[in-house]
Amino acid sequence: MFGNKSKQNQKTNKTETTSSSNGNGLTCIIAPGTRIEGKFTTAEDIRLDGTIVGEVICKKRVVMGQTGKVEGNVVTVDSAVRGNIKGEIKVSGTLHLHETAKIDGTIIARKMIVDSGASYSGDCRVGDQHFK
Repeated sequence: MFGNKSKQNQKTNKTETTSSSNGNGLTCIIAPGTRIEGKFTTAEDIRLDGTIVGEVICKKRVVMGQTGKVEGNVVTVDSAVRGNIKGEIKVSGTLHLHETAKIDGTIIARKMIVDSGASYSGDCRVGDQHFK
């Protein structure tokens, strides 16, 4: 019973990671317990469950788990946040703040979805006019 569920989850995760826009399916994974300090730049998706202290620049999508944390600025195309960000987040596409997300700083996004339970404190600017 447990073995089948594990295999099913692996297939689901593989499908999710291969759905990137260029079809190569690459995702940079930052595991829980990992701490990166400085400027972090990638052209691929990021799955963040660890901590980054510094600037994050992602040309695609940042997915932050509940244990994920950024102390610094984030620039990305799309983002789904379940963790904590202390700094500015700038999203040229859609920012989705899930129920456990906590943002302390400035939000700039073209579109934003906020689930019940999510919180943010600071300046929030949403709309196309912020990306001209």
